[in-house]
Amino acid sequence: MKKYLSVAKNTWAETFTYRLNFVVWRFRVVLQLLTIYFLWFAITIKSDNIFGYGQAQILTYVLGTSLINSFVFASRTYGVGNEINEGSLSNYLVKPVNYFMYHFARDLGDKAVNVIFSIVELSILFAILRPPLFLQTNPVLLLLTIVSTLIALILYFFLNFLIGLVGFWSPEVWAPRFIFMIVITFFAGGLFPLDILPSKIFAVFKILPFTYLLYFPLKIYLGQLAMSDIIIGMFVSLSWLVCIYLVVKFVWMQGLKVYTAWGK
Repeated sequence: MKKYLSVAKNTWAETFTYRLNFVVWRFRVVLQLLTIYFLWFAITIKSDNIFGYGQAQILTYVLGTSLINSFVFASRTYGVGNEINEGSLSNYLVKPVNYFMYHFARDLGDKAVNVIFSIVELSILFAILRPPLFLQTNPVLLLLTIVSTLIALILYFFLNFLIGLVGFWSPEVWAPRFIFMIVITFFAGGLFPLDILPSKIFAVFKILPFTYLLYFPLKIYLGQLAMSDIIIGMFVSLSWLVCIYLVVKFVWMQGLKVYTAWGK
């Protein structure tokens, strides 16, 4: 475990190597958050209740997506496809290191940085804007929120890793990832609560794994789900986690059979 801890620490240090890139990235995150925040603030200020949400609840959802996003969606697995295409994957295959654990450790290092800065940014915005927020005090719901977020973290890791494995069969790894990021932000509820959609469309969304990355943990926190719905949601998200893990393992084994390490 020490070697993976070292990988996480190195990823932390690597983040601050390219300081300008990091500053621009955080600026983009804050700008996107402010855009969504003021949009919903303008909508809810005219009504005490919209789509079943009060102003405090919808603004808590918006700000909560930023925090959970920094924990769940922060990832370094975007490099998997490049490592396959460049042949540098061979360096990991011949070393006593688990390639999955290596990238998971890199993810944790990246997430630590993003979560810390996200908390600082949200604290500053809260001090300036003083938004009305919903504070959950039920310890059971807080615990379930944490558990569902951890499941979302692992689920997203394998989804993202799966996209990177496209590199075994195609040199075009950025286009699928770009489309993936756009789709997942929408389907995960990163722009608005998914239950404001028509009921038939929302019913389809609940079957998909993306719903359990952002929307589900936040709905638990807001206390808007019955315990039976939480249990069902946990079961569905864990089922997706197992299925996607098995798919990743299968695709990984098939990919190794065609891996040629060009130029190495």
